[in-house]
Amino acid sequence: MSKTYYHVVTERPMELGQEIIFDENHFSGVYERVYILFNVVEDIYSNPDKYKNAELDHHLKVALRELALEEVRKKKYPNYPSRLASLYVSSSLEEAESWYNYFISLGRPIFQIVKVSVDGNSFTGDACNCFDGTIDKNYNLEQAEIYWQANDNTKGKNPVYETIVDGKIKVIEIIKENDKIKQI
Repeated sequence: MSKTYYHVVTERPMELGQEIIFDENHFSGVYERVYILFNVVEDIYSNPDKYKNAELDHHLKVALRELALEEVRKKKYPNYPSRLASLYVSSSLEEAESWYNYFISLGRPIFQIVKVSVDGNSFTGDACNCFDGTIDKNYNLEQAEIYWQANDNTKGKNPVYETIVDGKIKVIEIIKENDKIKQI
């Protein structure tokens, strides 16, 4: 049974009727950005003293986090979608608008908000439980476990929900484009 969600389009515009598949053979842009650094992550875990005082850049911290999240997901939560092979969506248009405005505040190019039909798995967690990866693999794995447990964060912040979906995804409506909102 398919469910509907809203997606903030950030990488390239989507078209009405467009279909996407995310599964163990079809990955997202996150996968590409993470796996380009896979050998560096392996070197960090094999030689932590070499990186002890190194300043890790943003992309490397993300790779360390996402690889830990994927390791924990595969071992303990295999029915959840992979963050490396999924689409980030929102359950409501209001939630999507919040993400839209947040991405704009970061200077990220935004193209649209689209409504999608999803025939696949979903997971909703608190984005505040995401973390910067470190050279300490055990720390990264512990933080990944906290994320997948899907509890509200313990940081005293209001939860910021993010939903990821996999499977067959189809654009069924373009809600917002070029700063114009269609009436629903």
